[in-house]
This record gives sequence, C-alpha cells and structure tokens, in this order.
Amino acid sequence: MKDVECPGCRERDRRIQELRREVHALRDEVRQLKELVARNASNSSLPPSANPPQAAKPVVKEPSKRKPGGQPGHQPHLRLRLPPERIHQTIHHRPRHCSACQQRLPVEASPGDPQPSWHQVAELPPLAARIIEHQGPTRLCPGCGTLNQATIPADVRAHSVGPRLTAFMAYLRGGHHVSLRGVEEIVETAFEVPLSLGRVSNLETQVSEALAPAHAEALEAVRQAAVKNADETSWKQGGKLCWLWLAATHNVAAFVVHARRSWQGLQALLGQTLVGIVCSDRWSVYDRLAVAQRQICWSHLKRDFQRMAERGTAAGKWLGEVGGATAHLLFHWWQAYRGGTISRAQLLHELAPLRAEFRGQLEDGRARRDAKVVALCVNLLAVESALWTFLYVEGVEPTNNHAERMVRRGVLWRKCSYGSWSVEGCRFVERMLTVVQTLRLQKRPVLHYLMAAVQAHRASLPTPSLLSNQ
Repeated sequence: MKDVECPGCRERDRRIQELRREVHALRDEVRQLKELVARNASNSSLPPSANPPQAAKPVVKEPSKRKPGGQPGHQPHLRLRLPPERIHQTIHHRPRHCSACQQRLPVEASPGDPQPSWHQVAELPPLAARIIEHQGPTRLCPGCGTLNQATIPADVRAHSVGPRLTAFMAYLRGGHHVSLRGVEEIVETAFEVPLSLGRVSNLETQVSEALAPAHAEALEAVRQAAVKNADETSWKQGGKLCWLWLAATHNVAAFVVHARRSWQGLQALLGQTLVGIVCSDRWSVYDRLAVAQRQICWSHLKRDFQRMAERGTAAGKWLGEVGGATAHLLFHWWQAYRGGTISRAQLLHELAPLRAEFRGQLEDGRARRDAKVVALCVNLLAVESALWTFLYVEGVEPTNNHAERMVRRGVLWRKCSYGSWSVEGCRFVERMLTVVQTLRLQKRPVLHYLMAAVQAHRASLPTPSLLSNQ
C-alpha cells in the first residue's frame, strides 16, 4: 500500500525549504557585513588614517635592540655651508694673545695660517613687505594756469600686490593647503599687509590663469608618455561629489577635476586616443583600455588577497594564501632587480614559472563554489597578461605606488578644505597640484617658478615651460 502524503507534511517541507533559503541568505549577509566591518588598510584601499580602532597596524616591525639615534658607521649628514654670495654679514672672532706665551697676535692672517673655522646662523630679516607708492603729481602751468596731472601707468594700477607676494600666497594655498583665511592672516601677521578674503581669492584666480599653459603642457606630456601611472580620488565642487584624476610619469604629474569617475573622466585626463601603457588599480573604468596597454597594481592585489584570506571560507583562505605567496615572491625578485642584485634576464627567468603557476591557480579558483573567489579569479584571468606587463616592458613598475604618492597631496588638500566651491576653484586646484608635484619630481624650486609665471602673465609674455629642464 502506498504511503499517502498528508497536506500538512507538504506544507511542513515547503516551509523548511523556505527557512533554509532564508538561513543561507542571512549567512551571506552576515558574512558581507563582517567583511565590511573588517575592512582596513591591509585588506582594502582604505588609507591607514581611516583604520577602525580595532584594526592591526598596517606595518608591524619587531622592536630593534639598537639605541636611538645615529648608528656607528652611518653616513654623516653635515651642515651645508652656504656660499659667500648668500652671506650678509661676517663677524671675526680673532684670538688676541697666544695661549702659550701670551704674546699679542697680529690682526691680519699670515700666509701660513690655516683656514678659519666657521659657524653660520640663519635669521629672518624684518618681514614687513616693501610698499611702493606710485604718485601722479599735479603741476600748475605758469603760462596759462592749467593744472597738469600725471597719469599713473595702467599696468601699474592693474595690480596692488607684487608678483613675489602673489606667488608666495599661491604657494601657501597649493603647496601646503593653507585656507584662504589662513593666507590672509599669514600675510597680515608676517608681512604687515592687510588683505581681504576677496583680494586673496582674486589673486588665486590670477595665478590659475597664469598656470593654464603649464597645466596644458603637463597634460600633453603624460598623454604622450610611453608609460604612466593613473589614479583618482574624490573631490567636492560646491558640496557635490566629483573626482580628482591624476596621471604621472617619473618627472611629470598632471591633475584634472572631472564630474564623473567614469570613462569620460579618464578621457579628460588621458585624451580620446590612449598612447602608452597605464598602470592602475582594477577600477572598472580601466577595463575599457586594451589589456596590452595595462599594468595591474600588485599592491592592490595583495590587499585583495588578504581580504579573501579573512573572509572565513575555505576557498577564500586558499586564494588569499596562494595569491599572497605569489605577491611576496614577485616583490622579492623585483626588489632584487631594482637593487641591481639580478639582471632583467634573471628576473624573467625567476618570474616566468611563477606566472604560469599563478595562472593555473586562478583556473582552479574559477571552479570553486565560493562566488566571490570565482568572481576574482575570472576577473584576473580576463586581464592576466596585464598582471605581468612590467616583466616584459622596460620602465613599467608592478605597482601603482607612484600615482598614489602623487595623489596623496590632493587627498590632504581635500581633507583640509572639503573641496572647492566653484569651477574656477577646481581649475586652480588641478593647475596648482600639477605644477607643484611636477616641480617636486624635477627637484626644481616651486616658488621661483610661480613668481616667473605670474610675472609673465602680467606682462602678457609666454608662460615659462614646466618641462624646460627635461
């Protein structure tokens, strides 16, 4: 006799299946929330400053047994003696009597006397700014009695702050992220020049106009470069989210503020037609680039593998361990190559088998039952050759650290100012960051260039080249 299934049993089984599906969904949600809470600088793109209190330190170093300070045998950093043309005053502390026999010593040095010892003291002069007053005198004609008043030249009346002070104010803003009110206070306190916030803002606009050609020059240079690093970070314009994009080579850094973190934003930075190889993270916008023109950042991958290892699943732990081990070996051999210990041929010899092994591991991961492990493996397999571009193309690095160091100054500016309030403010930011970071890469003085650019702009002359020394 057949068993007859009662309606209550069917309802019970249906309910059990529903509850099982709900439990699986809740487990996935809890796992995702735990991953979100566990995000820190070691397993994501969060900066160390945003680490939660319970996060471990990004870099844990074993305490050294050495005493603090310089160690025996270290290269001394001697005080730099400034040249004679920088010396404003020399004070001679001459010996008057012989320390042995007390005989009076001559005032002037003898031919056999050694060079004097020296000690230089740097001091600021009184900092009140030099005020130049232009006057237009009036003269009465003794013949006809007409009053004749001289006209102050228009180019003089056009500016009430000189190019050096204007450049210094821009340097405070763009080089050290001092606020408008802070610049106003520094100029009034240190140089005894009272200025309004409006005047400081107007001078900022003038500097921005002066730097427009330099910004265009740098932008064209990175677009045409054979190798460049790219990155982006959030910005604000009038309280609305936008993005600060960066492309950098070894001696040029170009910034662009764009409304979107999209393909249009990347095109605004690198142009409509991409030239050269771009090193970046795995943000989806970069997938629009040809794989042959990409280098994926292994520092980002290392953090991704760490996050996988911390997910709490067997497949995640496996991928985190094999990926982390691959990154460790890659960086070991790359540092040996960078340090001159091995040649490029030896680097290829060591890493080519590692590449083949890692590809096999990604193929294995693609067959796992963990959805996130599968997604990461599929993504990396799609751009697998872009993981190893540095191995075959000279000048390409395996990380995007150069771009992250360059964009860091923009991040600090954003934290201090909360962004810009106008389109003109965004133009000032991208132009100042471009000039400041490029000159620092070239080890050229920033303030001198800013002053020369302002002078040229006021005289309607060409802006000095930002790349003239290259």
